[in-house]
Amino acid sequence: MYINYYNLKENPFSVTSDPNFLYLGRAHREALSHLLYGIRQRKGFLEITGEVGAGKTTLCKAILNRLDRDTKTAFILNSNLSETQLLEAILEDFGVQAVRRTKIALLRQLNNFLLDELRKSSNVVLILDEVQNLKWSTLEAIRLLSNLETDKEKLFQIVLVGQPELRRKLDMPALRQLRQRIGIRFHVDPLEKNEVTEYIYHRLHVAGSDGRITFTEDALDKIYRYSGGIPRLINLVCDKALLSGFVLETNEIGSDVIDKSILEIEGKVCELKV
Repeated sequence: MYINYYNLKENPFSVTSDPNFLYLGRAHREALSHLLYGIRQRKGFLEITGEVGAGKTTLCKAILNRLDRDTKTAFILNSNLSETQLLEAILEDFGVQAVRRTKIALLRQLNNFLLDELRKSSNVVLILDEVQNLKWSTLEAIRLLSNLETDKEKLFQIVLVGQPELRRKLDMPALRQLRQRIGIRFHVDPLEKNEVTEYIYHRLHVAGSDGRITFTEDALDKIYRYSGGIPRLINLVCDKALLSGFVLETNEIGSDVIDKSILEIEGKVCELKV
């Protein structure tokens, strides 16, 4: 509703993982550098963790856009899969049609695909999201995928992405063999206070704002304190704030508007004084 009023091209605070809106704060910049390094240097397993809404999925999509044409990628978002279903999903995302749907046949087909790509000098990357939800048996199956290698190098790189529970799970003794194969581990911290302001105006700029939309210092402070620097929560608050700004016919978002937006997110009713 407010997009036309503010003369924007699109919604600046959508909660979808759009890499075009990626803001590289300190933590996200470091995570991006770690991942790109690990992929290009063929480090095998890489692990990225962060709180819910920290921007991990958006970061992964941005990485896919930064890899060269000689890198083949698969991005699996569904973590509620059996071992066989996971192998099928991996092959499908790599553009390979499964011939037989048995575990041994799928592994053989995946290995053949990886060897073909190696002969073409292609790098292959598999990104698995929400890995903290995977069963131990599936995590063990993922570890066994790392056995698909030559005498000199890994056939593909596997990026494990998940919430902080993933790090705790991987630290358990039963998964030490998988943990020992992880070449890079990085935790994405929330945005810092000054980065929250930069993040908000960055997204407005990408959405086509001409600078007419402003947030008061008190409003920005309340957004930071409520969100804790988590991008998804920032988006939720700012989206509701711009809708209220549209109702009030104002370009300046003050602290009272942020208060109302937070109450609505928390499921409470608050009337806005026009």
